[in-house]
Amino acid sequence: MAAGLTPAASNLFLEFVFHKMSKSFFQKHPLTKHLLLMLAACVAIVGLLFLFIKIYSRHGEVYEIPDLTMQSINDICAHNVLELQFVVMDSIYREGEAGGLILTQEPKAGAIIKKGRKVYVMVTAYMPDDAVVPDITGGVTLRTAISQLESVGLKGGTLTFVDSPFRNTIVEMKYNGRLLNPGERLTNGAKIDLVVGIGDEPDKAYSIVPFVIGKKAERVHREILSASFNIGIENYEGVKNRNTAVVYKQEPNYNGVSRLEFGSRVNLWYCDADEQKINKMVNDFRVDSSTIDNTAPYPSSSSIEWGIDDTFEDEGLSW
Repeated sequence: MAAGLTPAASNLFLEFVFHKMSKSFFQKHPLTKHLLLMLAACVAIVGLLFLFIKIYSRHGEVYEIPDLTMQSINDICAHNVLELQFVVMDSIYREGEAGGLILTQEPKAGAIIKKGRKVYVMVTAYMPDDAVVPDITGGVTLRTAISQLESVGLKGGTLTFVDSPFRNTIVEMKYNGRLLNPGERLTNGAKIDLVVGIGDEPDKAYSIVPFVIGKKAERVHREILSASFNIGIENYEGVKNRNTAVVYKQEPNYNGVSRLEFGSRVNLWYCDADEQKINKMVNDFRVDSSTIDNTAPYPSSSSIEWGIDDTFEDEGLSW
């Protein structure tokens, strides 16, 4: 390079020399030129593909899904900043509650998700469906009757025990005080009062109070009624979601020994609880020996209605 050339002139000179050399090289080796062009095209395509995937999947953008229960699905959709896609899996009519309220959600609150995630929900129905009253009289046991009512969308109400030689079998069904016949149509969720036979030994019409700590209202009602007791006072003070609340206190307490007369009432206190709290609640439960009452006559093992399952399994928990 000449000593008198300026830096700008030197750069122009070098570019000219490189252009001439590269042009001459590619003219002599056209295959190499095409291979390099193909390589550059592949790199560009791969880069664009990764960019598209990053944008489409929102790579690195994750959010914590909030608790949507007991909120209107319409209101949430109107302010859906996470662009959630709601899939309604089921709807249940609940008396006194507005339609469209989310009862359960999956993924649950606190789960890490991306925008646009599908959320599977169960909501309250706007209008109740009709349910056909099953035939549970004529020898059907109380436990079976409760199950059959629930299977068609009805619920067991107040139990009244009357003289009958057939112990714990359904004598009559009533709704709002009137006699109810099989085949009638009622609003889904209606409570059916049951008149139940006390058996030919009324002095032995006693049962052990079931253990319902850590269980939800639906199962608690089923177990208490099936054990020949009535639901007493239910306290939901401080509970945010009655659908998922569980019993943390019952009265009379469970001790596995004391027996109460058929038709006695069991009072219940509910609280909000996650799976960990429920497990702790059940594991920490201890029988209070001071509550044991052996004054009630003890029925034979063949006739007693224990009202408590061999295993406590609810919502995926084994107790």
